[in-house]
Amino acid sequence: MKDASVPTQPLLLEIPAEPLVINGRCLMREADGIRAVFVNGCPMFRYSVEDRTSEKLMVAQLLDLGLAKPRELAPVVSLSMRCIYRARRRYLEGGAEALVPAKLGRPASIDVARLEAIRRMQAQGLGQRAMGRRLGISQPTVRQGLLRLGLPTDSRRSKAVQGDLPVPKPEVPEEGASHLGLEAAEPTVPELEPESVSEPEEVVAPLVEQAKEASAEEASPSTSLAPASLDTDPDDRVVDRGLARLGMLRDAAPMFRDRDGVPAAGVLLAVPLLVASGVLDAAGKVYGDIGPAFYGLKNTLLTLLFMALLRIKSPESLKRHSPCELGWILGLDRVPEMKTLRRKLAEMSADPNVSERFLRELVERRIRAREQALGFLYVDGHVRVYSGKADLPKTHVARMRISLPATQDVWVNDAEGDPLFFVTQQAHPQLVGALPGVLAEARRLVGPERRVTVVFDRGGWSPRLFARMVADGFDVLTYRKGKAEPLPDDAFTLHPVPGSRGKQHYELAETTVQVGTKRLAMRQVTRRKGTHQTHIVTTRTDLPPAQVAWRMFERWRQENFFKYMRQEYAIDALVEHGTEPDDPERDVPNPEHKAIERELRAARKELRALEAAYGAAAIDNPEAKRPTMRGFKIAHGTELGIPLRAARDRVADLVQRRSELPRRVPIGSVKSEVVRLPRYRKRLGDGLKMLAWQLETDLLRLVAPHYARSSDEGRPLVTSALRSRADLRLSPSELQVVVAPQSSPHRTRAVAKLCRLLNETETRFPGTNLTMRFAVADGQDSAN
Repeated sequence: MKDASVPTQPLLLEIPAEPLVINGRCLMREADGIRAVFVNGCPMFRYSVEDRTSEKLMVAQLLDLGLAKPRELAPVVSLSMRCIYRARRRYLEGGAEALVPAKLGRPASIDVARLEAIRRMQAQGLGQRAMGRRLGISQPTVRQGLLRLGLPTDSRRSKAVQGDLPVPKPEVPEEGASHLGLEAAEPTVPELEPESVSEPEEVVAPLVEQAKEASAEEASPSTSLAPASLDTDPDDRVVDRGLARLGMLRDAAPMFRDRDGVPAAGVLLAVPLLVASGVLDAAGKVYGDIGPAFYGLKNTLLTLLFMALLRIKSPESLKRHSPCELGWILGLDRVPEMKTLRRKLAEMSADPNVSERFLRELVERRIRAREQALGFLYVDGHVRVYSGKADLPKTHVARMRISLPATQDVWVNDAEGDPLFFVTQQAHPQLVGALPGVLAEARRLVGPERRVTVVFDRGGWSPRLFARMVADGFDVLTYRKGKAEPLPDDAFTLHPVPGSRGKQHYELAETTVQVGTKRLAMRQVTRRKGTHQTHIVTTRTDLPPAQVAWRMFERWRQENFFKYMRQEYAIDALVEHGTEPDDPERDVPNPEHKAIERELRAARKELRALEAAYGAAAIDNPEAKRPTMRGFKIAHGTELGIPLRAARDRVADLVQRRSELPRRVPIGSVKSEVVRLPRYRKRLGDGLKMLAWQLETDLLRLVAPHYARSSDEGRPLVTSALRSRADLRLSPSELQVVVAPQSSPHRTRAVAKLCRLLNETETRFPGTNLTMRFAVADGQDSAN
């Protein structure tokens, strides 16, 4: 039986006279402090008027089920519109538990990471309220944490000891204290005082001055750097990762400590020139940031550039390297994982307009720094072969001598062979079709008045295009295409090769030729080597013949650049899978026209064979037996005459059918699905690899005056130095990088000279106030 002593509560409330109507499906009834929500007449929710958590749960579930709207709920509940939206968001993110208010103020809720952060901020002199705002906890909780740490809870402030990042009016750290608040180790590096060097001013001075200016801008008060880290251990960034998780950190601040023999830490040699390139400033100007993250914009760019310089060719290749050791170079506890880095690349290239503006900003900065090398521009196409399953247009691959599915990048290099920019084109069978767009971009970059000589191979041969280029302020330098009469031997004279100091000579002859239907006059310089003659045509009349030939043959530096980038930087590798829609209006050769053309060639071949047989029969005709043509036709009509007339009719029919078909049609009329490879993430990756090449080349220019074999072994020396181990030594204001000795004394001396030049730039590591100082271990004597 039912126990009468147990109080009972009715399942349903007594219906009041005036229910609260939410909408046509939902209404609310209230009695004795209890509310019930009915949906289509059925009770769905029941809660106490004073239970705010249950009310938020009811509101969130009604919204999630689509039974009510916020503006319908606001008049009947005790929550504001803002609270209604917040309750729904928290419910969707964390379920019902997320609606329960957290209990604050208990000492047990303070984890170890927050205690360490409180200790750190107490040492910096922050108040309890400021600590609570930074850590997201209440002031009483901060006070409990101070008591647990045995620290004073009054308003007395301790002297700040962290000076790794700029803060307003920083105090001078105590003598012997590191910028991380750790014990300072005795320096074990050689003296790093700069001394005068004897580099050619025209090579070294511009690079050093550019790095100095960029470093000064990086350290200016107006430059926005990452916020100071709340972590105390550079190998355990738990607080920063927690703040990034909460959306309170845009980019983790670099933190260093003394380390011995860090693998590949020699890549820090490239930091002064990396800062001088303006890539970080350009990224901040274009992107701003890429959202709250531990690996923000700066750390992502540094990771990608260091990977390229260390020949880690793809995010997948990070699996074969120690994440902690690579992270130490960046001032982090580890580098991002493969999936994280791929996601960052996707975020940076999600908006094509932004990523293309970033690449253009890099190009414009490079052009301003290399204006003296823009007199000659080398243009050539690089074909990237595709081996996947997508139906892509085919392009002729010269190095394989076959047509394959591929995409083509048209690269523009300066007079010294360094890349300036590149244009990605999905389908261009010849360079002549790509040149107008490339020249328009080049004109925008170099300015409207400057006259530039464009150097390219026979793929760009077009007298009509030459005339347009001359009218647009460009000069032409290319090989002559087609048959040309060889020049006589007495027309050639010896000319010293530029740069060979008279040790090498060209056999050259000079004349004037007219090309094209409009008879464009061009200067022709012919080089003879043995019995072979190479004809070069140009619109430049002011250059000596040897300069014309040398500039033309220097085009092979661009071919070597493509080969080097394929092997060392993997520019042919895909960075993402899949395809994207292509322009269906892009015109392509009409396949029906091509089919008729093939039939017509076969029909004409057959016709020529029949005509030859008919003519041979006429020559061999015995005139004594068949003296008239009528007799000859009767004798050979069935065998030759009738097939010959039929072949002629077939050729005439095919010619008529071909004339009725257009030569080119939109590709959308040929294929039901028109796709291409995604290009923007690939272009962004290749743009950063191009920047890495430029940094490597600038380092080569700095070290070349001090290395006798720089023309043959200079680049291997630079790459070896970048991949060398190095010791990191920390002082209150400096990050000292001591690179391991190289394989031989003369290579070590060259790297030591490079270190002295880099020290003159006074570069600060990005995101810190630490001036970078470089040296070679035990290299004090060898550097003199």
